[in-house]
Amino acid sequence: MSKVSHEAGLTAHRFDEFETGLLPVLRQFLLSYETPDSQAWQRAYIVAAERWGEAIGLPAAHALMKLLRAVLDCRDRQFAFIGPFDLELRGTLTPDEAALLQMLHHMRRDQTPGAREAIAEVTGGHMDPHVIRAGLAFAHRFPAGQAAARPDPPRLRVVA
Repeated sequence: MSKVSHEAGLTAHRFDEFETGLLPVLRQFLLSYETPDSQAWQRAYIVAAERWGEAIGLPAAHALMKLLRAVLDCRDRQFAFIGPFDLELRGTLTPDEAALLQMLHHMRRDQTPGAREAIAEVTGGHMDPHVIRAGLAFAHRFPAGQAAARPDPPRLRVVA
């Protein structure tokens, strides 16, 4: 794990339950990038499927992995995080973790000014198109607020 400095409590941020639930999945993916032999990416998918069911959890984990890969590429694989098995710091965020969740928070709500600030923080000051594209794809698939309240699409059913 990268060295942690200036941690902040998870409750200090205004993340919704879904965003808060992304944190352990994010940490498992980060662990897998740092220590590939750990196979932590498998635990990331398991945690997501257990939290939201396979229909939502697996696509959410996959979209988060794509975003994280873009972020790590943009930042030369430098990202401070707290290990997923550190129970004492479970409710704590590094500035990097907070910035990434803040970016998703704003993107999921279509809050462009806040998203721009968070993107700049996540990417180190430049608007990386791969990070933006992956973040927007995640936000489009898993929106918050009124966009998340869209009715289910029509479904076919057998009528006897």
